[in-house]
Amino acid sequence: MSGKRVLLLVEDGYEDLEFWYPKIRLAEEGAEVVVAGISKTKTYGSKHGYPAKPDVRVEDIDPKDFDAVVIPGGVRCPDLLRRHEKVLNLVKAMNDRGKIVAAICHAAWVPISAGIVKGKRMTCYFSVKDDVKNAGAHYVDSPVVKDANLVTSRHPGDLPRFCSTIIDALS
Repeated sequence: MSGKRVLLLVEDGYEDLEFWYPKIRLAEEGAEVVVAGISKTKTYGSKHGYPAKPDVRVEDIDPKDFDAVVIPGGVRCPDLLRRHEKVLNLVKAMNDRGKIVAAICHAAWVPISAGIVKGKRMTCYFSVKDDVKNAGAHYVDSPVVKDANLVTSRHPGDLPRFCSTIIDALS
């Protein structure tokens, strides 16, 4: 995966494993992983207080410069991310270019709010299932679902399959 660039979004309240596991696993495969937040100077705290510092602001990202965007869960993180128009525009632009959009757990809210899931098959944390259905997507209870460029998973226990699917899609 040398030469592949992956954008990893961050916001307060991210689920620790759903951020750090993909960050480390994708870097192990040779991808350049760039962390993006609304603010570049803020240190974001995880669900359990672990800090993450972004490399770049979301508004400074050009979607053509990246091969994938990964959105971690944790209830608060995706709920905060989906409130920012720049985040939603970025996710939509990545999708429109056929880039990988990967969301795990509650992060399904972000592609839903970006308006890119209608007619797609996807999974998510069980409590987000109705949101997926109401957005016009087809909910599947599976560890990972890949539909075209959209990759989704349910929870931290699915991280090995989630990351291997992203890696396969980028290879």
